[in-house]
Amino acid sequence: MQASIRSIILVAIAATGLMAADPAYVGKWKLNPAKSDFGAITVLYEQVAGGEMKVTVDGLSYTFKTDGKDYPTPWGTTSSWKAKDANTWETTNKVNGKVLGTDSVKLSADGKTQTVDSKVMKADGGSSNDSSVYERVSGGPGLAGKWKNKNVKMSAPGVVDIAAKGADGVVIKFVDEGGVCDARFDGKDYPATGPMWASGWTCVIAKNGANALDYTWKKDNKTLYRGTMTASADSKTLTDTGGSAATTEKTKLVYERQ
Repeated sequence: MQASIRSIILVAIAATGLMAADPAYVGKWKLNPAKSDFGAITVLYEQVAGGEMKVTVDGLSYTFKTDGKDYPTPWGTTSSWKAKDANTWETTNKVNGKVLGTDSVKLSADGKTQTVDSKVMKADGGSSNDSSVYERVSGGPGLAGKWKNKNVKMSAPGVVDIAAKGADGVVIKFVDEGGVCDARFDGKDYPATGPMWASGWTCVIAKNGANALDYTWKKDNKTLYRGTMTASADSKTLTDTGGSAATTEKTKLVYERQ
């Protein structure tokens, strides 16, 4: 009799533990660029009137001149461009006047590839030295034309921290940018804030089964990005598949549990 009662108690305790366990997506995750797929990203540069260049990425566009001045972008940031020579440009990206990162954009001698070497700042004062190579799809000569991403390298890949907020919400932290979105699973917009994010960003987060989250990122009430974060069956990896709401291009970012 005592053994039976003890068995019942142990089963009840185990069941309570299972009920209280966090979903598999909860935890700290670090991006693994080698396992990720950035290949869907394309960038289009077009020469327009008045000596301006128009750049389109993720279906979103802005115009600029290579005069070193700050030009607004759809993401609430600014970008300045300077021509170093016929095949090299330097850019500086800012939010609220604060430098987010710098890029060196260089075309190969044959004009078929474009290499972007970046220094991306982090909220804690550190940085990541990144490199992206694009292959020309069409256009030319010079920067004008359509370019497709070939590969990406990062010296300090980003970290995402996901914490459960009871049973009906999560707090998602993008550690490197100091960005946070504290959201409930109720279909509402919640502020996405951080020292390196422009104002006006919000997120909508929803559960997708037991181990996945659907997300929508908006800027000034306009949906810009959608995707799904899915934890693997063994809870060792988190795969973020998504992209711009304005295109059909998708990237697959693979994070590993820390």
